Amino acid sequence: MRLLVLDTIHGGRDLAGYLREQGHFVDAVDVYRKGSVVDTETALQREYDLVIAPVHLQPRHPLLRKLTIPVISHHQAVRWILGNNVPSPMVELTGRRGKTTTASALAGLMEGPGILNTSAGMIRYPEKQKIGPGSITPAAIVSAAREARRIGGWLVAEVSLGFIGSGDLGILTSPDDYLVAGNTRSAFQEKVRSGLGMATLLTAPGISIPGAFSCTDIVTVDGDSVSCPDRRDSGCFRNRLLSLDAYRTPLMLAAAAGCLLSWDISRLSSFEAIPGSMSSSWEGDVFMVDNSNSGTNAEGACAAAAYARMTCGDVPLVLVIGKEEGAVCEGFPEADVETAIHEIKPQHAIVVGESYDRIAVPEETTLYRARTLAEALDKARMSASHRCIVLAVKCWR
Repeated sequence: MRLLVLDTIHGGRDLAGYLREQGHFVDAVDVYRKGSVVDTETALQREYDLVIAPVHLQPRHPLLRKLTIPVISHHQAVRWILGNNVPSPMVELTGRRGKTTTASALAGLMEGPGILNTSAGMIRYPEKQKIGPGSITPAAIVSAAREARRIGGWLVAEVSLGFIGSGDLGILTSPDDYLVAGNTRSAFQEKVRSGLGMATLLTAPGISIPGAFSCTDIVTVDGDSVSCPDRRDSGCFRNRLLSLDAYRTPLMLAAAAGCLLSWDISRLSSFEAIPGSMSSSWEGDVFMVDNSNSGTNAEGACAAAAYARMTCGDVPLVLVIGKEEGAVCEGFPEADVETAIHEIKPQHAIVVGESYDRIAVPEETTLYRARTLAEALDKARMSASHRCIVLAVKCWR
């Protein structure tokens, strides 16, 4: 077939390579930058059988608007590329929040060799060795699935903006929504639509989809304890992280998935906070809460500050907040950053990024600026003797 793949930045280049391996003629166009070997004007003059476009592409793009041929998504193309050559079991996770935490908890339930693919990297189990960079584009699932099959193991994989549909189980980790494709599509609805193609779909609390399982129907939470009423053996565990909102739903989802797949969920009792997701540590007399990740938002920043104050009491607090430029497609709006600063009322606020020129802070807060999380953390450490530091920067970790 003659194929046109759009968006080389978010995995399209890799998709084009996989499809060429299968014998197809493939052109790939960078729809966001100039410099493609094949540009938009050239592609419009050629004939193709199929267009492969990301779900987040503006529908008014000339190549979508003017070409009158079928269009499939990057997610659908990956399912086509994989065919029946998928690892078993394979679990896919999508959602605005909680993907990495849920995936990491789920990987802790698995036995034998396997691959955990998240925004933090491709990790080979059981040795937990990082073997590849962090990417959750649909295209990244191909290499993760191939590696899982090579070692004869399982695959637990985050996917951005929807499900591939190749896995045994899909997990929708949050009901949060935002607009994509030039503000013309609901990201949540795209995830729901693709989830209908999963063999089994599990959802977080607050999501109702016909035919899907809700984790609240499978497991119950009582304080720091989770149990699965339908499982007599290995159907419960205790974990202090259940007291944190950032971990309660991911641990419920991981436990519910374990119950559905007949795994031993008692192993979740040893699951620990992951870096960048409400993880905490002491550096001398300074207590640090790290909640900097690709899903960071104002609510998460406030929760991290509340956790820090619950631990340290009413001591001066340094808040590092914002977004590393170019790191994550989804933004951290200036209004949300300002709202978090006003609610937290830190002694010092260090704002990361170049998109926050008009930030206003409370009178009791001193405002500083930094270009990167690393630079901001250095500044925070210099000013945080006998204080708390809270990190809430949207970034890849």
